[in-house]
Amino acid sequence: MSVLMQFSIFPTDKGASASVWVSRVIAMVRECGFEYRLSSMATVVETKTLAEAQEILQNAFALLEQDCERVYCTVTYDVRKGPLGRIEGKINSIEEKIGKVDQ
Repeated sequence: MSVLMQFSIFPTDKGASASVWVSRVIAMVRECGFEYRLSSMATVVETKTLAEAQEILQNAFALLEQDCERVYCTVTYDVRKGPLGRIEGKINSIEEKIGKVDQ
């Protein structure tokens, strides 16, 4: 199974920039050892199970709740039976199709 989880989590009570707190979350994701991609608006993580993805989200919340009064989070899942590798495979598929359109 491949679970792609796109999530964004940050405190809303710490001013205009949340990078200090988001960096804590990304460090935790990195330590988990799963493939992930950071973007300016969200992070995508690929896990083998929904439980693993949800554990990452729970750990992210636990990191922030320690010193944040209010935490905002959005999450989207794409769960598919089959092998891992979709975090790259989906992008490669689109890039390949764009190449065919450009010809």
